[in-house]
Amino acid sequence: MSTYRAETARAALDALSRAGLPWQEFGENALDILVRAVPFDSACFGTIDPNTSLVTGSVKVGLGEPCEAEFAFHEYVRDEVSLFRDLASRDVGVSILHEETGGDPRRSSRFRELFEPVFGLGHELRAMMRCGGQTWGGVAIYRGLGSSGFSPAEADFLDGLSGTLAVGIRAGLIADAAGAPVQLHDSAEGPVVLTFDSDNEVCQATPAAEQRIAELGGDLWRELPQPVLAIVAAARALESGRARTVPRVQVRSRLGEWLTVHASPLNGRGAVGSQVVVTIERAGASEVVPLVVAAFGLTPRERDVVEAVLRGATTAEIAKQLHLSPYTVQDHLKVVFDKTGVSSRRELMSKVFFDHYAPRIGNTLGPSGWFADREPGTQV
Repeated sequence: MSTYRAETARAALDALSRAGLPWQEFGENALDILVRAVPFDSACFGTIDPNTSLVTGSVKVGLGEPCEAEFAFHEYVRDEVSLFRDLASRDVGVSILHEETGGDPRRSSRFRELFEPVFGLGHELRAMMRCGGQTWGGVAIYRGLGSSGFSPAEADFLDGLSGTLAVGIRAGLIADAAGAPVQLHDSAEGPVVLTFDSDNEVCQATPAAEQRIAELGGDLWRELPQPVLAIVAAARALESGRARTVPRVQVRSRLGEWLTVHASPLNGRGAVGSQVVVTIERAGASEVVPLVVAAFGLTPRERDVVEAVLRGATTAEIAKQLHLSPYTVQDHLKVVFDKTGVSSRRELMSKVFFDHYAPRIGNTLGPSGWFADREPGTQV
């Protein structure tokens, strides 16, 4: 890896991260740039829920037919080496599989059962994408069997790009979806519940499940979306004792709604194999607001200012509430406007409203004052 290629790639990625691309497009372009500095044969670039460290989506290069379920199985159930959720908790979130396994990568189940026999891969390098104290994504790059392994210098280079790549993902999560328009009806009506059999196949689903799965970019009976596959695998980890908490993730649908996805093992009578139940529901206000401000990359103080603006507070009221001078409040607002790409309070409120609240209008209000789910058969 020459210094020239590395610095050229670094500059190009820095510019790309500020281009405001949807995260999928950002990931594809980032991999095109990265391969020039750190050559690889295949790669996986994914988003990670900053609250749970679960993978919520991915773009892949050179990995053939989709095998999301197999990836999720090894990541959350079977494998124990260099997992994304473990790397997310390390001070240095980068890992060379050969080093992690003492030169024996077949200690990793994903390597010996998937990468080597299915894809002909011999080397893996993983890195997390972090900024603002949160993990927003992860990248794994691979080289084929017989190729030279990844070097510590290449790992350090990738680790040095962590913040830049995270900024690009974070910005992409609030950008408009890329590609051809998806033909979707109004948002799913009624409860969304799916049950999975012992082979992790959907065996039952409520009527609204098919539409909601489509909103997440999948097909209920053919190809489930990444967040659902990941959380089913995480529920299996809970069942086996490898995890201690019931898994849940927040993810944004193609209609712009923030959704919360839960999963848990089911107990039952008889010798029937264990099942997993998955529920998908609209995220509540207490979950959406932190996601919105985090996606904009706001500091805690800037978040406080934005929340006050959304409540309609004046500059003087915000200053009094936060024990700041009016001039400091105005300074915070200028930074907020720059980060969110708006030029006024009205535009800020409009952006938050249309991106995160408008998709819910038509629902009745619940006891908390937040939107309740629509009753089946009601119109938006």
